[in-house]
This record gives sequence, C-alpha cells and structure tokens, in this order.
Amino acid sequence: MDSPVTRRVLIGGSLAVAASSLAGVPAQAGHGHARDEAVTRYGRVRGRREDGIVKFLGVPYATPPLGKLRFQAPKPPRGWRGVRDTVDFPNPAYQAAGGEMGPGGNGRMPAPSEDCLYLNVWTPAADRKRRPVMFYNHGGGYMIGSGSATGQDGSYLARRHDVVVVESHHRLGLLGYLHLGSFGDYAANQGMLDILAALRWTAENIEHFGGDPDNVMVWGESGGGAKTAAVYTMPAASRLFHKASIESAAPLRFPTRDGATARAERTLHLLGLTRRDVRTLHDIPAARLLEIQQSEAANGVAPWGDPDPLPGFGAFVDGTIIPRHPFAGGAAPFSAGKPLMVGTTRDETVFFSLFGPPDIFSIDDAGLRSRLSGTYQGAELDRIIDTFRRSRPGATPAQLYFAITTSPIWRDAIKIAEAKHAQHRAPAYMYQLAYPDPTLVPGTRFPLGSPHASDIPLKFATLSGDALPGRRATARHMSALWAGFARTGHPAAPGVPRWPAYTPKTRATMWIDADCTIVNDPDRIERRYWEDQRP
Repeated sequence: MDSPVTRRVLIGGSLAVAASSLAGVPAQAGHGHARDEAVTRYGRVRGRREDGIVKFLGVPYATPPLGKLRFQAPKPPRGWRGVRDTVDFPNPAYQAAGGEMGPGGNGRMPAPSEDCLYLNVWTPAADRKRRPVMFYNHGGGYMIGSGSATGQDGSYLARRHDVVVVESHHRLGLLGYLHLGSFGDYAANQGMLDILAALRWTAENIEHFGGDPDNVMVWGESGGGAKTAAVYTMPAASRLFHKASIESAAPLRFPTRDGATARAERTLHLLGLTRRDVRTLHDIPAARLLEIQQSEAANGVAPWGDPDPLPGFGAFVDGTIIPRHPFAGGAAPFSAGKPLMVGTTRDETVFFSLFGPPDIFSIDDAGLRSRLSGTYQGAELDRIIDTFRRSRPGATPAQLYFAITTSPIWRDAIKIAEAKHAQHRAPAYMYQLAYPDPTLVPGTRFPLGSPHASDIPLKFATLSGDALPGRRATARHMSALWAGFARTGHPAAPGVPRWPAYTPKTRATMWIDADCTIVNDPDRIERRYWEDQRP
C-alpha cells in the first residue's frame, strides 16, 4: 500500500506545492558529454544525462530582475562564451520560506531569490527531433511554488511519452504583481510577462533541445491553471502556444487595473511611502517587501473604509498585456483555434481542510449547516443542502460539505468549456479526476479521495514505488492522456475510451480513475441547480 501519510505531509505545504512533493524522482550527479549540449541564442548549455533522458536545469531565459529592473518587464539574458553548465536546479522565485518545496522539502533547490528567471527542460535527447512540448505553469496561487518541485518532475513524461517538458521560475506575489504603472514607467503583470518571456525563449530555442516550437501545450494546476488562463488571454502569447489545459482552476474573471492600483497604494501606505517615493522601492530589501506581502495576505482588508476587498497579488486585466477577462463574456477570439482541456478533481476542498483541526471530517447535520452558513443563509441554505442530498443519496454530512464547497469550481469549469464550445472552432475536453484514494485523513476515518493537487503526481507519474495499484493505473492513464493531447490536440491513451469533445448537448466528461469512463453530464442535478442561480 502507499507509504504512510502523516498530517505534516498533508498540511505542510500549500496549494499545488503540497501535493507535488508527495513522491519524488531522485536527483543524482551526472556527466555531460557532446550529445548533452544544446545551442541557445545566447550561448551553449550542457545538461546532465539521468533517468534515461537529458535534463537542462537552470537555463536563463531573462536577465535577473534586480535593482532598477525590479517591477519592470523582463529583459533578454546576456550572452556568454563557452559552454554553460545547466545541471543544477535554479533558485525559486522569492517567497515565504518552505513554500517552494512543499512538505519536508526535496533537498534539491537553493534558497528562493529575486534572481529567479530560469527554466528547466527535460528531454529524451537534444537531437533536433521535433517532439511535442509540454510547457507547465506551477501552482501556488501566484504566491509560492517552483518549476523544480519534486512531484512535477518531467522525467517520466519525457522518457515514456517522448515529449519535451519545460517549467519556468517566474516572479511571484508582490514582486511579480505590484502594479506601479499608474505611478510611473513600470510594467503591469510582470510575473505574467516572465512567463511570456519563457514561452518566447521556448519558441526560439526548443528545437535545439529536441522539441517542436510549432507544437507547444501550455498547462497548469491551481494557480498554474489561472496562469494558463491568463496566457490564453494574452494577445502577445497567441503565436507561442497551440493548445492549453486549465486544471483545478476556473478563472472566469480577473481583478481590474483599478483594483491593482488600489492594492499598490495600500502597499505604499504600509511601507510609509507615497506615490512620489515609488522609486525607493528599488532599494527596499526583498525581505521587507515579503513582510508587507504576508501582512496583506493575512488581512485582505480594503483601505480607508472601502467595503470591497482588494485583489491579491496576481494576474489582472491591465488593458494591454491582459486586455480582457479570461472567459466571462466568452473565450478570447485570438485563441479560438487552440484546443482546450479543463477540469477538476472530485474532492477539491478536502485539501484545504487538511490545514485545520480534523473535526470537519466528522460533522453532523447541524455542523454542516453551521459550516455553510457563512456563504448560504435561510431558504438558499435549505435548497443547496436538499439538492446535494438528492444528487448524492447516502452521503455523510462531511461528504456533502466537501461536495457543496467543491461544486463552484466545477460549475465555473463548465462555463469555460461552454465558452470555448461557443466559438465553434477548436474543441474543449472536460474531465474530472475521480480516483478514490482510500488513504485516511490522519486522525479520522475519512478517506482522502481526490483532493486539490492530487492530480500532480498522477499526470507527471511521480509516484512512490509502493503506490497502490489503482493509483498507479490512474497515473498511467492520466499521464498518457495529457501527453496525447500535447501530441495531437486530442487526449487519447491506450486502454482508455475515446474522449469526445464537450458540447452542451452531451456534456461528455472523462472520468479519470483506474478504469476510465466517459460520463455524460455528471452531477446533472447539481449543475442544473447552479444554472437556476444565474441572474
């Protein structure tokens, strides 16, 4: 059976980073030779041959965003002479300690740093063979995470499915999304501009690493799914990728430029600065900026009596780089020809309850009503509980709680698929990860199921050697489906039913498990409940 799961393992990380470290691929020293070198526009790099593939780790795709380059758009990297060793994982973006590694750490990354604009490439060979490219955006809600996390190691995908995996580090949090454009000559969405720069580097260089620049899939989970939705909505990225997968994130809307400006004003106020002092932000230690970021994340209160909360540090509609909301009002027309996968895990919000006392997993009916009363009241509370009881007869109050709190993510994922279908250009493919992991939440009799971020070690197939047979089978299917989508734009895999495109008529959804099935209109009663709530 699986290795024991302790509460520390379950709750020690955050968002996608936590689950991404549940199991790992060992990192060992390797010896480069001629076949393990590749040419970039900026100089030659040497990777290391390991696990049956070649890994190029810490390849610079932009100049370090230090000093006067802080809060600016990324600049191309400086060239170098000779061959640069790219054999060690690079610095993660500056963030709260531990967030870049997940629970227990993985022992293979240096400390977070502002000098973070590097990417990792996993490839079968740097042989100029044109393989599909899987460009992954790591999770962590724009605040934490790493393109080097153990659970999202690209070794298996590259070796088993003959693809090239690319993962970037990019600016996060305040350093990545503080919007100073209303106060001076500063970039907006600089963290997303980093991802754009990494995509541009991929388009310009990946052929020398065995990848096809004309067949790039952008994908990501949680915060990485939101980043992927942003890429799908960025005109400057439209020629740099060809298909996308938005996973466990359903951002119909982003915050606005006005909200991002208000957040910046609040940040200056907390630093004791005014708009006239904005240039002094170049000299403030990053540790002090992180303190302010953490305090903002903790209170999330709008300044000066404004009743609406401020947006957090993350992608926003600035009018140029991101000119529109991702899917509210339809999908971006310049991405109409790009196939899209979208979906969730079956039990998303179980993950977030692992951070607190375990009593939530044994609530009774009164506890269910109490837990939901902050969001739903009166007749509305009665209706939603009654709806989910009819949809899931026999469910315990705790199971109903997680179903109800997970369902808005699924609801909005459906809206994304509907918006994509409405373009009548490229298909949308809908999925739900439904593998029922029987591992018990520590201190409870509640099985883990398929919580948020549990898809990461499955789609990357980074499982421990003692993983349950059902989990191994699910990982085999999921990784093959994602690699198949990267290759052809249609997710297909041996031993898996044909996956039809999503339409409002059939609502075909891939039910991903040890035995995958196609389910038409899953949880129909719940979907119709949400449709009735639409204004």
